[in-house]
Amino acid sequence: MIKYDRLWKTMKERGISQYDLYEHYHITKSLLDRFRKNLNTEVYTLDRICTILNCNIEDIVEHVPDELPEESEDTKNDESSL
Repeated sequence: MIKYDRLWKTMKERGISQYDLYEHYHITKSLLDRFRKNLNTEVYTLDRICTILNCNIEDIVEHVPDELPEESEDTKNDESSL
């Protein structure tokens, strides 16, 4: 899962508010909502945010591995017979 929790911290450190992003940099409110909900975002958009905030990608994005379901015994047996 990609999380954007770091974005809000970086914005605060840089003194840039959500209002600044949509009023001065033409970042839509719906895009900010996508960040709040950790939804998919284009790389172009992430690049633009990094440019606005003068930061690196890791200052706004964090990868949190999804928990994978445990393998069942049937799946393990099927793989071992290959």
